[in-house]
Amino acid sequence: MGKVTGFLEIDRRDRRYAPASDRIRHYKEFMIPLSEEATKDQAARCMDCGIPFCHTGCPVNNQIPDWNNLVYQSDWEEAARNLHSTNNFPEVTGRICPAPCEAACTLNIDDHPVTIKTIECAIVDRAWTNGWVKPEPADVKTGKKIAVVGSGPAGLACAQQLARAGHDVHVFEKNAKPGGLLRYGIPDFKMEKHIIDRRVVQMQAEGVHFHNGVNVGVDLDPVAMLEDYDAIVLAGGAEKPRDLPVPGRDLSGVHFAMEYLPQQNRRIGKEPIHTNEPILASALHVIVIGGGDTGSDCIGTAIRQGALSVTQLEIMPQPPEKENKALTWPNWPLKMRTSSSQEEGAERDFSVLTKELRGENGAVKKLVCVRLDSNLKEIPASTFELRADLVLLAMGFVSPVHEGLLEQLGVAFDLRGNVEADQVSYKTSCDKVFACGDMRRGQSLVVWAIREGRQTAQAVDTFLMGSSQLPR
Repeated sequence: MGKVTGFLEIDRRDRRYAPASDRIRHYKEFMIPLSEEATKDQAARCMDCGIPFCHTGCPVNNQIPDWNNLVYQSDWEEAARNLHSTNNFPEVTGRICPAPCEAACTLNIDDHPVTIKTIECAIVDRAWTNGWVKPEPADVKTGKKIAVVGSGPAGLACAQQLARAGHDVHVFEKNAKPGGLLRYGIPDFKMEKHIIDRRVVQMQAEGVHFHNGVNVGVDLDPVAMLEDYDAIVLAGGAEKPRDLPVPGRDLSGVHFAMEYLPQQNRRIGKEPIHTNEPILASALHVIVIGGGDTGSDCIGTAIRQGALSVTQLEIMPQPPEKENKALTWPNWPLKMRTSSSQEEGAERDFSVLTKELRGENGAVKKLVCVRLDSNLKEIPASTFELRADLVLLAMGFVSPVHEGLLEQLGVAFDLRGNVEADQVSYKTSCDKVFACGDMRRGQSLVVWAIREGRQTAQAVDTFLMGSSQLPR
């Protein structure tokens, strides 16, 4: 490494957030980047590890020590080339990935891991600023035609890799613009949408054709598409949300998170919200049920819309403040984490089960809850009520939607209701049909979707051509 003793001499320093009192007044990104010199210092902390466990933590197999060293040596352009060799969209993961690589970092043994995510974001943002990110069209066309259904991170990564291999790639997206969950699920204050737009322009220059506003299985017959395409890749995500089957669920003011979040994203993107029932938290008492990232996104959005109060309920017990490193490292640990949105003013409560929703004149007004013990059993006489004018269900997703596309193709499902396909060939039970991302593996991280999209592209290329030069 460039500075072997860097981890001994330089303290960990990370990006900061703009003050909450300022950032809740807008929907723009609020992360304050490190200076160039500070970023180089942080890169210098990367140790010359005998075994760099960050490699095992990163689903896309980023060559983290290599580009850390390049940043320390001020070779930013080569660092960007190295980074893009394993990750199609590092500007996305540099903003919204939970950074399992940092949890696996050797320096995380004493809670001071290298700021890998911050350095990654600095590399790719500099690459865009300096014009180093250019289209990479194939020199030779194969004559093979491929349909990719879904333009989330898995579909986009798969499409870009296949186009660079020389195939004629067509991406079908049911919404008005490409991006899937990146565009319609993740709030703009976490990732502004020009980040997606500039990648789409790059991909179009590489030969990818985007068909927006086309719902395969509704507007197009997927079985007929098998005649027109040499392969079809299913990358539609896991869109069936986990519901709350309790009395009062049908009251107005109770919505799935993915009914709520896309509306605000469409407002910012100046798109129609596609409903006569706008969901807004202004001057309301909001309850978010579900303690994950989607719930956190609901919190930040509700606060920006002017909610009177926001309370987040989690059915699981409160996790410990710190993990037991001897038991967990280098794996991803269960511990208490507080998101930027939760810092902005939400109340959090753990070990809470919602038993009933009560309303007046057909609209929700109260939640009836009970507390649970460590075995998730109800504690006697622990019933309590919470005021609620808007209830957002953010309890995860159970599977892809089966109706339409998947039922028409007749693909087999695994025991969890996901499209059945292995992690080598990514083939479904239907000939010429492949599946990747959340539609295959279930609800997961964006970085896992990118990995699966890249690996599926290699599998499809091998299927069509007999071999492939694409990396896995």
